[in-house]
Amino acid sequence: MPDTDADTTEGAQPSTDGTGPAEAGRTKLVSGPGVLLVWLYGVITVGAVSRSAYQISTEFDRAPLAYALSGVAALVYAFITYSLVRGGETARKAARLCCAAELTGVLTVGTWTLVRPDSFPDSTVWSQFGMGYLFIPVILPITGMLWLRAKRTDQALTA
Repeated sequence: MPDTDADTTEGAQPSTDGTGPAEAGRTKLVSGPGVLLVWLYGVITVGAVSRSAYQISTEFDRAPLAYALSGVAALVYAFITYSLVRGGETARKAARLCCAAELTGVLTVGTWTLVRPDSFPDSTVWSQFGMGYLFIPVILPITGMLWLRAKRTDQALTA
């Protein structure tokens, strides 16, 4: 009978230093306040995906720009959430770049909806800087970029 107490994961490749699975070398991004950040990104992902999926599938002809932008926002949120959970330097850089793109989108669409509200017959996730989502869409990318920058600093200090 095989040994069931082995400290290996089925299908996992050992790391080069022999300490465990290859994923063990990945820097963990979800710790401390990062757990809250992932939770918030997860919640807003679910909200944005469900809202945009419903609007695109049932009312797309009413406000195609608004609903398409909500869909883009949902994809950005999902990718950032995945990157934060995945961890590692590449995921950290990708998440930070997406947070910057998200902030650019929120500021652009937020300003656009205030200056030219007639362009948006219905609101998006990023309308009025995320007012419909308690301004979380404008706060979250700033917080995310600060957290991801701090994690880079943490990595540099431990290296």
